[in-house]
Amino acid sequence: MGSATRGALDKGRAALASTSGATALTIGEQLFTASRVISGSRQLRSILVDPSTEDADKATIIRNLFGTQDERVQDLLVSLAQERWSSPDDFVTGIEELAIRATALSAGKDLSIERELFTFAAAVSSDSDLELAVGSKLGDPAGKLALVQRLLEGKASPQTLAILGHLVQRPGERRIGEHIRYAARIVADEAQLSVATVTSAAPLDDAQLDKLAAALGRSNGRGVSINQVVDPSVLGGIRVQIGDEVIDGTVATRLDQLKLQLVG
Repeated sequence: MGSATRGALDKGRAALASTSGATALTIGEQLFTASRVISGSRQLRSILVDPSTEDADKATIIRNLFGTQDERVQDLLVSLAQERWSSPDDFVTGIEELAIRATALSAGKDLSIERELFTFAAAVSSDSDLELAVGSKLGDPAGKLALVQRLLEGKASPQTLAILGHLVQRPGERRIGEHIRYAARIVADEAQLSVATVTSAAPLDDAQLDKLAAALGRSNGRGVSINQVVDPSVLGGIRVQIGDEVIDGTVATRLDQLKLQLVG
């Protein structure tokens, strides 16, 4: 991400800072729609990011395209288009990130959107048919949206449904699980949390997870949201990843290290 994009995103986040509740959720949903519309047209992306396009012309294009949306969304999109971006793709990704952040701002403190997202990501990764159904680039976006809504009706928050509904409709080269984990990291960051992926041979109970999160938070200097992955092949112990940092204390890894020492 270039410095221009970081600066534009900082201004977008500042514009969202005072939003909350239903208003923030509406803004998030409408920004998701805008990001998909703009993403679908290379020419539109280029015009809106091109510094040679007059600011007034950018504003006219956006208000003509999104005139039915909330006035605050239109104003934000105009403001974003008038900023400098490192690339047209960064502009679309930036709108999407702000949509995720607005959606996160709409949730109460007792709701863990990132945990709901990780739960769905785990379900997708463990079922190849489901992954194909919601992640195929050839699938009908409306059909994928309807499937997600049917699967999660009454089981997930409106915020999680809004994020997942967007992700299964968006174009992209990455697999759906990667998109979901990306969104979960943004949600966690909005709550001033880091995401730790903890892999163990058997599920950890709530007390163990709370103790681990507290310990990781002390060493990380920030609250931690845990994404738990169960993998019997690790045999025992746990593997923790926060960003690029990995702490591997699994039995399988220690056995592999021992084998290398014996061979050496």
